Amino acid sequence: MKILFLGDIMGRAGRRAVTERLKTLRNDWKLDFVVANGENATSGHGLNAGHAKTILDAGVDVITLGDHAFDQRDMLSFCEQEKRIIRPLNFAKDCPGVGARVFTDVRGRKILVTQVLGQVFMKRAFDDPFSAVDLVLKRHTLGGAVQASLVDIHCEATSEKMAIGHWCDGRASVVVGTHTHIPTGDAQILSKGTAFMADAGMCGDYNSVIGMQKEEPMRRFVTGMAKGRFTPAEGEATLSGLYIETDDRTGKATRVQMVRNGGRLQNASPLDAG
Repeated sequence: MKILFLGDIMGRAGRRAVTERLKTLRNDWKLDFVVANGENATSGHGLNAGHAKTILDAGVDVITLGDHAFDQRDMLSFCEQEKRIIRPLNFAKDCPGVGARVFTDVRGRKILVTQVLGQVFMKRAFDDPFSAVDLVLKRHTLGGAVQASLVDIHCEATSEKMAIGHWCDGRASVVVGTHTHIPTGDAQILSKGTAFMADAGMCGDYNSVIGMQKEEPMRRFVTGMAKGRFTPAEGEATLSGLYIETDDRTGKATRVQMVRNGGRLQNASPLDAG
């Protein structure tokens, strides 16, 4: 299976890049399944129903959320109606939606998509991500219940993301981090066959401070005082993420490649490595 994961879609610039480019990339890269993190797609603060529909219509098969899952109030009800949206497993016991679901690609193959929130340096004390993802992976074994599985680990600390990656090694096809908006350079296949990258980066304008217009974040760093709101940067976005190929029989990753398309960052695609 050929899978593309896109990092945090950031504001209008990120949405525009997805809607304008993804269908071409799906065709050129012969993608079977696309997952994108959408928790910053609406003005950098959550995801509303209208923007979720736009992203899904652009060719994304599943949207994952994060700690800003319900910043937009209509997502409280919309995630119950739209089965292609996954909120964090360990957000809160009574929150709407689901944190894991099995989907089917166009060839009838089953893929599990799940997401957990980390605990280190996060603003809220979320439930233990290790036990949460462990239960899900035990119910959806690779090469058995599903042909592939993807875990989005949404947290600040790269150490925690790496620990989750090794915890899931051999039990998930892909473990990929989101939340920091900066792509890491550690794409690899772990020793037991799980593709891993500590952070997929963002789909947004990198002439910014993690996707926000530079002036207000810089003012706060320099003076320690806030003067205005954070506003998403709206220049040309780079689509950042991870491309993975998996073995349908075992569910293990056979290839992994960092992806950067358009915008300011040096571009990279699955076609580069032949």
